[in-house]
Formats: sequence, structure tokens, C-alpha cells
Amino acid sequence: IISVHCIFLTDGMIGMMRPLKCWSLVKTAAMWYAFLTVSINSSARALSISKPLQRFPFGKSTTCRMMSATSYSQSSSAEKNIVRRLKAVDAIEPTDGPVTIKGWVKTVRKQKTLAFVEVNDGSNLAGIQCVASFDALDEASINDLDAVSTGCSVIVQGPLVQSQGGKQAVEVAATKLKLVGRCPGDTYPLAKKRHSLEFLRTMAHLRPRTNTIAAIARVRSQLAGAIHAFFQKSGFVYVQTPLITASDCEGAGELFRVTTLDLDNVPSLPLDKDADGRASNGVDYSKDFFGKPAFLTVSGQLGGETYACALGDIYTFGPTFRAENSQTSRHLAEFHMVEPEMAFADLNEAMENAENMLKYVVAHVLDRCREDLTFFANFYDKSLFTRLEKLVSKPFARVSYRDAITYLREEIAKDPSKWQYPEVEFGTDLATEHERWLAETKFESAVFVYNYPKKIKAFYMRDNDEDGGETVNAMDLLVPGVGELVGGSQREERLEVLLEKMKEVNLNPDDYWWYLDLRRFGSVPHAGYGLGFERLVTYVCGIENIREAIAYPRYPGHAEF
Repeated sequence: IISVHCIFLTDGMIGMMRPLKCWSLVKTAAMWYAFLTVSINSSARALSISKPLQRFPFGKSTTCRMMSATSYSQSSSAEKNIVRRLKAVDAIEPTDGPVTIKGWVKTVRKQKTLAFVEVNDGSNLAGIQCVASFDALDEASINDLDAVSTGCSVIVQGPLVQSQGGKQAVEVAATKLKLVGRCPGDTYPLAKKRHSLEFLRTMAHLRPRTNTIAAIARVRSQLAGAIHAFFQKSGFVYVQTPLITASDCEGAGELFRVTTLDLDNVPSLPLDKDADGRASNGVDYSKDFFGKPAFLTVSGQLGGETYACALGDIYTFGPTFRAENSQTSRHLAEFHMVEPEMAFADLNEAMENAENMLKYVVAHVLDRCREDLTFFANFYDKSLFTRLEKLVSKPFARVSYRDAITYLREEIAKDPSKWQYPEVEFGTDLATEHERWLAETKFESAVFVYNYPKKIKAFYMRDNDEDGGETVNAMDLLVPGVGELVGGSQREERLEVLLEKMKEVNLNPDDYWWYLDLRRFGSVPHAGYGLGFERLVTYVCGIENIREAIAYPRYPGHAEF
């Protein structure tokens, strides 16, 4: 067989064909964006020309490749011998021919004439059972099977057949088994028993092999994909804002510093100088890598605003960092934020978008992750499905901060001893117990609390005109089981008001000159919010500690792996 493949590539290569005197032929073929395959078999019975498969960026050349009859026949034979790989999640019904399963052994039971090997490839919770009859295996497979133990990696081949057991619909009738990686049972730290989540954090490199962490990872993946799908379908532009910044978005000062100065050699640090030219105790960061103090960002919001004020609707989705010395189950030093920004929008539109987004992503996971969610409902949160389905089906409640304080004071007055923080008044930053009471008991649904006191919110939030600036146009979304899940606001678009607010919190306007330019040149009302992605994962999975919601948790005193 002679196979001639003419693949039309880039503009820069067409000139190479001119010396071959076939320029006119190449030009004609390029105009048709053709992918031409001419096959002539030994009996000369057939001439087949395939339809164009793909449009290529054509220009001035092609490359022509000849394949010999020997190499062609060898590749065709190899393709016929390839056994299709199948993921465990796709093993639904019996097959006519063999399939290949690749994964890690969860359990193995060996009897006189056969063995039962449960293999998990990470695609689902259950994995797949492989039944290996010794009569059907070759000698190499039997030798490998003798060494199979929990945790080792294997490749199994055989057809899918109807299972004789009741736990699964199909199983693999193994005809070949290859031991890829051994796993000594006497040293493997994840033996076949249940481990605490606290212990598994010390084995973060191996804990994805456990049911809980693997299920969390799959749900997390689906949540991330659904978030992107929602915003893409809604016409938002995905923007990647910088992780290294010279500004403090929240104004809280809880920042990780980024520097290349040699902190191990303190005498070598360049010192700042006062007005008289004398060295001070401060470091001269003009000598540092960026020529100024630099930090890991706590939010992509400020950068996101710049693109929203040009593209209309944008969102960011990336890692953020906060040097908050907190050991609670709700906080991480490194986490991910979903932060949409909408131009020509107010707080009501931000709340509406947040509600629609959450309903969309939770409905997606309910549809796509049923097996994993059932596992969480059985072992972690019996009310999980009820809670998630109610979030999707029931409209979110809305209440002003003032009214929320009134409701809390009335409830706390009944028995203050039941509350860890019974002192609640206007200006109180709501604690988790307050947030959860509002969502779980008062409204029995997700609830937006809006119009917070100015003194407990960030400088960029728009002052409310109706109460003389005592409150800002801000909101938090509280959900049952977690408390605060989303925080957002309408941004302050008035230049003079924003400058005054920055002065009140001792922020240098020179550090935010670019942010202020948005108010100088074509300022527009705009709003946005931030969703803590790991908190969403804990909420959807029904787990209590946020340290299970991320692959490698970072928190005070812990930066392993």
C-alpha cells in the first residue's frame, strides 16, 4: 500500500515547494483547505479520497510524506491489537471484546481457583471488580497475581460480563493481569481500615486514594467546571488577575510579603533613609526585586474592576492568600476565590447573579455527582440532599443588617447562655453562630444580609445615600451549615468619596493611582462579589473542616508537601 498524505501547514513553508515545480498544484489544494489521502492497494481496485477533515491556516507550502507498505501494515496491525481502555465509571454493560482497566487495588481476595480484585482508577467511588480465574490466566499473570496487595497498581484485561454479585452490574472476567507497581503491606500507611481526617492530613500525598478525599476531589472538579460554564454562558469574560500585588485590597494588612532580599543575612538588608539621609530601622524596598513592597494578593477584585470597566462583565477564578493567624475549621492561608465584576450594575443585580450562579452549580453537581453525594450523605451529613435540593428550588431570602440585628437580639434575649457571643448590636460583625441561626432557624434557607455598617466593611464599598453614609451597599450570603459563603458590594464609583474613604483607613492614594483612574475616566456604577471556593466545596460535600476541601491545605504552622 502506498499512502500519500499532503498536509497543508503554515504560510512560511509554501516557498519551499517552489523549487519542486509544483507550486500551482499546491496553491490549488491550499485554496480548498484539503486533507488528501490517496490509497492504492495491490489489486488496484479502489481509489479513495477523504473529505476535508479540518481547516488549516494555509500559505506558501505543504509537506508531503510517503509511508512504505511495510510500515503501514505494521501500524495497522498494531492498532488492531490495541485493547480499548475503559474507565470504571463507564463500565455499565457487558462488552463483546476485552477492555483494559488501569488503577490501584482497593481489596484482593484469593481463593483456590480464582481471585477477586477490586480496582479503582479514580473515576468513581465504587471502582470495578475483576474476577481472575486461574485457568484463564497465563503464567506471567498468575505470578503477578501472587504479589498483588492493597495499594499496588495493576493493568487488567478481559471482557465485561454480567456480575454474579449484587453490588455491581458488570465485572471484568480477567484474562490478563500485570502488576505495575508493588505496595508492601507492612509499610503502606493506608491499610484497609478507616482513618481519621486529621491523620490523613499528615498523609496528604496519599489521601486522594481514600474514598472521602477522592470523592471531594471529583465534586470539586465538577463545581469548578460548572462555575466556568455558568459565567461563559452568561457572557462573562474570564480574566486572570495577578497573584503578586503592591496593594492591599481589603485594607486589613494580613498580607504575605514577596521579596528576594536575603533575610538570612540581616546586616546585608538595605535600610531606608530619613529626610536627613540617615539610615532608619525600615528596609529600603526600592532595592528589592520589584522596586517597592510586594505581596501575595488577598483578592483579584481590584484588577477585575479594571477589566469590567472596559469589557462589561468579567470574572476571576484563582488562588488568593491571607496571613491570618487562624486555626479555625473555616479558614485557610491559601484558598481560591471566584470574583465576578459587573459594569452598569448595582447591589441587587449582584445578589441576583450570585443566586443564579449557586443554583446552577449545585444543580449540576446533584445531577453529575450522585454517587459521591450519596457517600457524603451516608457518612457525613444525613440531611445533605434535602439541604442542597432546597437551595436549588427555594428563592433566597433577603434581610437588611438592621433587621437581622433586631431578630438576633430578640432570640438571644430568650436565653443568652446558649450563645457564645450574646452581645449583639448595630456595628457587630456577625459571628458564625449568628449567621447560621439566621440561615438555619430564622429563614430556613439561604439568605442575603445587606446594607452593613460602614465601619466593618472595606473601603471600596459604596456609601448608602439614604442613611448619610452610616452603612454601605454591601451584602453577605449566609447558607445553612456553613454561614457566610459569598460577600459582595456595589463599588464606590465617586472619586471624591473614594478618596475620603481611603484617607479614613490610612491608605495612600498614590498606591492606588490606577484604581482611582477608573473613577477619573468614564466612571460607571459597578458591583461584584467573591465566593470562597473551598467553602462552597465544604457546603456541597457536607464536611466540616475546610482543610479537606483543598489538595494541600496551608494554615499557620503547616506548609508540608
